Order: sequence, then C-alpha cells, then structure tokens
Amino acid sequence: MTNNILDELKERGLVKQTVYEDELKKLLSTEKVVCYIGVDPTAGSLHVGNLASFMMLLRMQRAGHHPIAIVGGATGRIGDPSGRNDMRAFMSEEVRKKNIENIKNQLTDLFNRNGVDVENNKLTIVNNDDWMSKLSYYDMLEAVGLSMTVNRMLSHDCFKTRMETGLTFLEFNYMPMQAYDFLHLFKNYNCVLEMGGDDQWANILAGVELIRKKENKPAYCMTTPLLTKADGTKMGKSAGGAVWLSREMFSDYDFYQYFRNVEDEKIYDLFCQLTFLPLDEIKEICKFKGKELNKAKERLAFEITKIVRGEESAKKAQQQAQSAFGGDKENLVEIVIDKSKVNTIVDLLVESKLATSRGDAKKLIDGKAVKIDDNIVQTINEKIEKDTFVLSKGKKSIQKVILK
Repeated sequence: MTNNILDELKERGLVKQTVYEDELKKLLSTEKVVCYIGVDPTAGSLHVGNLASFMMLLRMQRAGHHPIAIVGGATGRIGDPSGRNDMRAFMSEEVRKKNIENIKNQLTDLFNRNGVDVENNKLTIVNNDDWMSKLSYYDMLEAVGLSMTVNRMLSHDCFKTRMETGLTFLEFNYMPMQAYDFLHLFKNYNCVLEMGGDDQWANILAGVELIRKKENKPAYCMTTPLLTKADGTKMGKSAGGAVWLSREMFSDYDFYQYFRNVEDEKIYDLFCQLTFLPLDEIKEICKFKGKELNKAKERLAFEITKIVRGEESAKKAQQQAQSAFGGDKENLVEIVIDKSKVNTIVDLLVESKLATSRGDAKKLIDGKAVKIDDNIVQTINEKIEKDTFVLSKGKKSIQKVILK
C-alpha cells in the first residue's frame, strides 16, 4: 500500500480542499480505509467533468483502499442546488432507473479496466434510494436535525446563490440527504472518507460534521478541482453538447478529438489528473514546444481514451484521426445516415451532427466551411449526387458518409 497517497494526489493536482489533513494523511499512511464518491443519475451517462473525481477514487483503490460509489436514486429526485440558478427538471422514474443502470455499468467497466483485481478491494456500487426509501421523515429529522444548523447551511455559497432566485424547501433538503448518505456508509461500511468535485464541498463537509457531532468519531473529506479551460470555464462541452463518457452518446473518435484539441496550457495538468503515466514521463512529454506539442496532445488523447473507452477504441480513434488529417480516406470515421432524412445539404449537416441546427448549417455553408469530397459546398441548394462520400467541416471535422 502506498504510504503517501495524499501526497501523490496533491502532486498530481487532484486535491483542492481537505479537512483535518494531518490526521487524514496519517490514517491513509497506516490503514486501509473505505472511501466513497456520489453521483446523481441526472443523465444517461457520466461526463468529462466527473473524470477527475473518479480518477482520484481509482488511485485510492490502487493504493490499497476500498472504493464505494453511490448512484443517487434518492438525491437525484431532489436535485443539487450547487452552482445552479434554477431547479433541475424532474424526470420520470423510468428514465431515472435507466440512467442509474447505465452509470452503474460505466463505473463497473471503468474500474474493471483500470482498477486492481483484489476481491476485497473491488468497487462497491450502491443506490442511496435503497436506504432513503425506508426512512420516515421523522427518522430523517431525528438523524440529522440536532447536528445540522440552518445558520451553518445558509452560510455556504451553494445556498447563497439560490437564495437570490428562490431556494425551494425541496432543494434545501439536498445537503442533509447527502450528509445522511455519509452517515449511513460510516455505520454500515465503516466508510470514513468522502470525496468529490470541489463544487460539492459544502455537501461533503456537512457529512463530515454530522458524523463528528453525532457519532463523536473521526471522518474526513477531500475534493478535487473542477476541470477547467484556460479561461477558467468548465471543461466538458463540445460543439454538439456535453462530452459524455458513453460511446452511444459521444463517439470514440469525437472523445479522442476533444482531448486532442485541448489548449496548450492545459496539457500538463490533464496528463497529471486524468492519466496513470508517471510524473517524470509526463514532464518529458510536455517539453515539446510549438507544432511538436501536437505529439503530446496525441498521447494525451490516446491515454485518456484508453482509460475511458479501452485500448482498442483508443487505437482505432487515433488511426481515424491520423487518416483524416493525413489524407488516408479509407480509414476515416464512418457514419451511416438514413437516406430518407436527407433532402438537402442542410439536412446532411444536421443528421451528421456537424451542425447543431439548420441555422448553424446555413452559416457553415455561407462561410465556405463545408466540403463534399474535395469540393467546397457553395450554396444550400447544391444536390447530393453520391451515396458514399467524404464530408468535412473546416480542417478538424472529417468523416465518411454512407447514405442508405
């Protein structure tokens, strides 16, 4: 077991905030602990923004600690107010259950591919609805009511922001519910450490304070920085929307290309946070300058795609990218489109997802940014005369289209 896992996490830029840090460091150096991360099933897939937290959980597992993931069937009904100006939209129970199943499968694959194969150390996945649904409202009040003060809760930024637009009592219950999750895992799994993204700091800290006050025993927490672009805005958005970890929602090629095109300033940080390469090797890779830095970006995209999608998917995506930009038209990404849905060039761009809307498609055509094979599309009225061709938008989005 690694004696300095906390130091390792900090050195790789995976730690933003902790409490009782000296105690935690000693504990992680001398004992195997149970630690957890929670995620709500707000969509059918995890996204790039979740990666840093789960890389931290994977590293904890590799260092000998036992990881737990909560998929929040109960908290997902409420909606976390952190970082939001309005309430989350309600979803049906059917959709929620499907999302939970998808996320469980993703996490299982992620840890099977990148974790350690030790029976008593494998990822445990739980759904907080399994215990929350058995609690009466009085049980919940009794569990958290005397240990959590309203003044303390309202002092956190996650509530201050929502107070300006109207914090509902429903959302106000989110923090006590997450704190109770930690208490439940503490009692039933001997879990003493909660981790997550730094936007969850207030919710995570509430669980630590609840356990220390109610149980009079030590508990700890640790957050990882949010993945951001050079300008400080969150990473994880592409022209077509969120960068999902699911290949059904975001292709291997697009996933690879997202990281292949990251800003130069973010390469080192992303290598440290989202890959398992040793730091010395990362420093050597990041010595490249100018155009040579593209080699580092290619390696970065390959390593992250390998972790999330598997090595074969990473190799294929890399080959497709090299084909697109090297002139090899035989190994391009292929997409099959229903011929009946494509009557115009505009339809083609929307169906191929190279345009986000019909208006966007028209702007691309007006800007002479679209090619079919090697011919620039001049107007929105041009006819599509082939069933198989290369469609490109600018220099970075190139694919082989088959109309059937």
